[in-house]
Amino acid sequence: MTDESSNVRDVVGVKPAAVLAKAFEIRTVGDLLRHYPRRYFERGELADLSELRPGEQVTVQVRVVKVDAHQIRPKLHKTDVTVTDGTGRLVATFFNQKHLPRVLAPEMEIMLAGEVERFRGKLQLKQPDIALGANGLVEDAGKLVPVYPATKSLQSWALRRSIAHALHVTDVLETLPAELLERRGLVGRADALRMIHEPEDFGDVERARERLRYDEAFVLQVVLAQRRNLLALEPAKARAARAGGLLEAFDASLPFELTAGQREVGARLLADLARDVPMHRLLQGEVGSGKTVVALRAMLAVVDSGGQAALLAPTEVLAQQHARSIAALLGPLGQGGQLGAAEEATKIALVTGSMSAAARRSTLLDIGIGDAGIVIGTHALLENTVRFFDLGLVVVDEQHRFGVEQRDALRSKADTPPHVLVMTATPIPRTVAMTVYGDLETSTLTELPAGRQPISTTVVPTADKPGWLERVWARAREEVAAGRQVYVVCPRIDGGDDEQVGDLTEHGDGWAATATVVDIAPMLSNGPLEGLRIDVLHGRMAADAKDEVMQRFAAGNADVLVATTVIEVGVDVPNATAMIVLDADRFGISQLHQLRGRIGRGAHAGVCLLVTGAEAGTAARERLEGVAATLDGFQLARLDLEQRREGDVLGQSQSGRRSQLKLLRLLRDEDVIEMARADAIALVEADPTLDRHERLRDAAEALAADERADYLGKT
Repeated sequence: MTDESSNVRDVVGVKPAAVLAKAFEIRTVGDLLRHYPRRYFERGELADLSELRPGEQVTVQVRVVKVDAHQIRPKLHKTDVTVTDGTGRLVATFFNQKHLPRVLAPEMEIMLAGEVERFRGKLQLKQPDIALGANGLVEDAGKLVPVYPATKSLQSWALRRSIAHALHVTDVLETLPAELLERRGLVGRADALRMIHEPEDFGDVERARERLRYDEAFVLQVVLAQRRNLLALEPAKARAARAGGLLEAFDASLPFELTAGQREVGARLLADLARDVPMHRLLQGEVGSGKTVVALRAMLAVVDSGGQAALLAPTEVLAQQHARSIAALLGPLGQGGQLGAAEEATKIALVTGSMSAAARRSTLLDIGIGDAGIVIGTHALLENTVRFFDLGLVVVDEQHRFGVEQRDALRSKADTPPHVLVMTATPIPRTVAMTVYGDLETSTLTELPAGRQPISTTVVPTADKPGWLERVWARAREEVAAGRQVYVVCPRIDGGDDEQVGDLTEHGDGWAATATVVDIAPMLSNGPLEGLRIDVLHGRMAADAKDEVMQRFAAGNADVLVATTVIEVGVDVPNATAMIVLDADRFGISQLHQLRGRIGRGAHAGVCLLVTGAEAGTAARERLEGVAATLDGFQLARLDLEQRREGDVLGQSQSGRRSQLKLLRLLRDEDVIEMARADAIALVEADPTLDRHERLRDAAEALAADERADYLGKT
């Protein structure tokens, strides 16, 4: 017998092992056993071709009539296989499978499984799964046959044989306590793996999936529960606000009333800060929900206690915007060391990579001796030369832009573990909060401050309605004529910009599909927006130039700002009422929602126009229609999660690795995640180091150590 940690080549051989590693990152026997079937068909219940209907998922046993292969274009090869079962004919269409004409021949018996479609009046199967009768499926009549994710060089049927062999030579160990298995009514792990790969019926499949989904949720929640326990054991300095201090003076000076949500979350933060264990809290809220004010009140409480607070922002534009808005909110309270400052005032310091040497020396001195109570900066804050007098609170804005390493680099600048608050304006579904950010306590701001204006969103489909683009620019002129301002957002800076933005796709045509800041700005100046004051903003500009453009636009000295997503977060220009997003199908749902949040922040309603060349019925177009249909960020977050691969949400796209979650789905399996979370918390409280649960400890350590577990720290 072998064990799950053994190299997969010991079971399948060298050549298949190389294919498995390259295609699926399967390197161990355990990885192979966790390569689950994506569906099953029952060999004894095959459809007749004469009875097929479009939209049906079918499996058919057929005889090849003819094979036609065509090279459609340089990178697209098509193979049409005409088949019959004696009751009718059907065409199975395959793309980029050049090997098929070599292995298929007339009169050969094969099996096909896939969805029936109608093409040019005839029924077809597009990209169906295929099995040759010679590969040993004939004897499977009446049994469920698993269909695996496969490749051209290692098809589902070959994988099936390898996995069947692995099942019978591997000693599968149980990881869950017997008491937990009994209480939750779960089958054993060895039985679950056998039942999912070699089921007798669909009842076996469901029981196996139930256990294996729970496994994925439970081990993940055990790792997170252990992390929370370790964080709670760290000593921290209590940071309570003092009577007659900065926070009290700030609250008294506010020209507006905090929302009920801001007051409730603020009270929770102050209670956390007053404890001698470090706060680790996620603050999420809609664009414009007032997170900055809530965070600022926490920062002032820390300054009141004699400490310092650092705010880490992902871009210079956002850092500068934060510095300006916080300075405006504090007024004399943030002018420490200046004439006219309040008696209890502190100093605000801004640290960016583009600072002059003299300004940097002066600022670092203020930070080092403690004069600057509030420090705002970009990644430049992480440099070794930045040293704090007494760092008590770390605030990370737009946390998804940073990795755990950056957060820890800033935390390490404190003498004792500081309190940590991470913020996001991208709403997070509850199940994602319980997994990706499961080591943090979560607070949510749902209501918008009084005075926020409604925003109407319209999809402008240039493929269907090319004339609508003229109306877009006419509307922009109308907004400017009314004394208001307009954003025009492009996905790229110029034609040489290979950086992808959002869900970059190949949809769209015409000039909007290649929209770049460098091209669009002069096109508008010399065309539909001629005579208007147009400025340009993008990430390659020098920091001073970017700041100058933003200040000019904020002051109303420019009518139109043509920009990239550098304006996505933190930019606050109340007079901007129109947001025109060109080639909008190249952006993700959360990006579009963030961009839209830049308008409607003043006295007038906002209008967001999503210009796209994506055709009706495509996934890209449906995504845009979804954004236009609601302003509810949490509803959009669920839509985003439904449309994306689970691994993307958990960090796969960042790490380039496959997700550990094979069967668990964050939206569908919310009840499983909640149950596993409760069980994990109880078990870790009773056995923090898992000394009494050795196999579970091994599984948790393997997950925590795996590079694919990077998503656990995307805070």
